[in-house]
Amino acid sequence: MIDIKNDEAIKKMRIASQLAAEVLVMIAPYVQKGITTNELDRICHDYIVNIQKAVPAPLNYHGFPKSICTSINQQICHGIPGERALKNGDIINIDITVIKDRYHGDTSKMFFIGTPSMQAKRLVRIAQECLYLGIQQVAPGKQFGDIGAVIQKHAEKNHYSVVREYCGHGIGTGFHEEPSVLHFGKPGTGEILKPGMTFTIEPMINTGKRHTKLLSNQWTVVTKDHSLSAQWEHTILVTASGYDILTFREEEQSLIDKTA
Repeated sequence: MIDIKNDEAIKKMRIASQLAAEVLVMIAPYVQKGITTNELDRICHDYIVNIQKAVPAPLNYHGFPKSICTSINQQICHGIPGERALKNGDIINIDITVIKDRYHGDTSKMFFIGTPSMQAKRLVRIAQECLYLGIQQVAPGKQFGDIGAVIQKHAEKNHYSVVREYCGHGIGTGFHEEPSVLHFGKPGTGEILKPGMTFTIEPMINTGKRHTKLLSNQWTVVTKDHSLSAQWEHTILVTASGYDILTFREEEQSLIDKTA
């Protein structure tokens, strides 16, 4: 059953989502060569808890040991922060979920460390375009398959693959609610979108094949063929006339306009 949020719930979703977006803006200057992912985790944790007076949702979620996810290079998602220091040429996804007043806001962003390779730069750009194209499908009466179809088409047109085992999800007082939001599929399939639905779109795009492998820590997912992977994520609200990006950051406006 997909939860339809009322006005009060949507108001709280907006607040939690904007807090999550703020964490990504705050952490950006620290994402530099030499810093460890543990340090990034500590800075984000302290900001969420002490400045935002909120809760980092990943911490202790089904035993996850940290407050953020940091996925580097061939890591697709759910990377656990540790003592690994970032080095020139790395790409990293930082995934933030904040709980405020019981509601969740969930968003992630790719960062470059130093000078990325042309391959890495292009992958990150196409993955972001996949996200925006998926978001632009959101409107009452559209279907979830419409979102997945445009993402898959854009990725494959650019000779990339879409991860299938991990997907977007409904979100609200629950971190992961119904439905599962697939990043591949056929137009005109799946549940019909209705105003008040809130969910994430978070395509994971690989330069190589789509197949995944779960590491022994039982969290971190990597590409089976060791190819690069990139992911971007937003929390989306279906409105009466279209969509609202609840985790929107000002820096994105020109890029969104370009893909419209």
